[in-house]
Amino acid sequence: MVKLKAFVIIFLVSFSIGCSSDNGAGSENPTPEPPPETGGENPGGRIPLSDEDLLDLVQQQTFNYFWDFAEPVSGMARERSQDDAYGGQGADIVTTGGTGFGLASFPVAVERGWISRDEALARLNKILDFLETVPTYHGAYSHWYLGSTAATRPFSDLDDGGDLVETAFLIQGLLICREYFGEEEVASRITKIWEDVEWTWYTQGQDVLYWHWSPTHSFQIDLEIKGWNEALVVYVLAASSPTHSISKDVYTKGWASNGNIKMNRGHYGINMPLGPSYGGPLFFSHYSFIGLDPRNLQDDYANYWQQNQAHSLINYNYCVDNPKNFEGYGPNSWGLTASDSRTGYAAHSPTNDLGVITPTAALSSFPYTPEESMAAMRYFYEEQGDKLWGDLGFYDAFSEEYNWVADGYLAIDQGPIIAMIENYRTQLPWNLFMANPEIKNGLDRLGFSY
Repeated sequence: MVKLKAFVIIFLVSFSIGCSSDNGAGSENPTPEPPPETGGENPGGRIPLSDEDLLDLVQQQTFNYFWDFAEPVSGMARERSQDDAYGGQGADIVTTGGTGFGLASFPVAVERGWISRDEALARLNKILDFLETVPTYHGAYSHWYLGSTAATRPFSDLDDGGDLVETAFLIQGLLICREYFGEEEVASRITKIWEDVEWTWYTQGQDVLYWHWSPTHSFQIDLEIKGWNEALVVYVLAASSPTHSISKDVYTKGWASNGNIKMNRGHYGINMPLGPSYGGPLFFSHYSFIGLDPRNLQDDYANYWQQNQAHSLINYNYCVDNPKNFEGYGPNSWGLTASDSRTGYAAHSPTNDLGVITPTAALSSFPYTPEESMAAMRYFYEEQGDKLWGDLGFYDAFSEEYNWVADGYLAIDQGPIIAMIENYRTQLPWNLFMANPEIKNGLDRLGFSY
């Protein structure tokens, strides 16, 4: 993943196209073939599918990223699909947070028949084997590891230890799997990983959580995790921990800045309780809410359904308004979030609009903007066609203004598509995560209603 420190996570990533599959699942449960090209049905040459069939196709083909394309030794999600980044280590670099997003889709894959329960458990156990082997840092995981050796792969010169935000995204996915599969041995292994995270260590004795700790550089990065951004689930998990739980003061004084988190901005006639102008990149409303159910979630600062829906609608309306007059923006093609861009990685948003649309932005917003997201899905699939659609789902980003399409995929962009579409369809990831008794205790501790 790539981070824009102190504003967004921006994920610098790399890996190579390849495939691995436990128990031959890839051949036994093939991705349904897309309709044949016709050349006349629409500009992309595809026969339109029903809404349900298109949702099925997009979810399953995107899941291939975490199944057929997983790093073969560890079972973990590769950071990205290009093998020529980071000195050619791309195929070997695996991501903790991206793996957490992929794990959140394992129950979806079983329920929808893409893989069997036994296949999912075999892959989950392989991932747990890896997670029990790699170095951890007061229980927290590094941003990156090398799949072949289980060694920490530094994210930057100072970032060579624990990353609390990436760890939270991983734990979110693991708890979803623990609740779904329920096998005693698997549950025990996940519980130990979860209970070993020393959330309180990452406060440095202060009333705030810190993003990083390194055995070499200690807390030298000195980045506080403060809202509003993608990291609400970090504080929820830290408060929910049965072994290293933070107090409500850490949430109130740290994350919420003693109430100064509230902004109550308005754009396009839509009120948004939290966040920067125009809401920031859309992943703010996705990453924490793969498991954390926002529908009835409220604390002293926001109703989180209102927050996330407003954020999504503001992003949509900005793209329809299109003040920079970029080619291709409109009601069927919208969505600005952190992703690959024409000249590297960028945190696209209405205040950093580079003419690049990222499919995960609209598609992971399905729970909040179902009609607008479906229109975007149809445009991406039917009209952009094979320019944007590949073996692992939609390519990461594109720009009609500059006639550019990303040359691959990122784990952190593919994962939310599967889980958030499922939250729109059946609420399965939400229901599984919220059923964990520790999560309820943590939300109570922080004063949430849910």
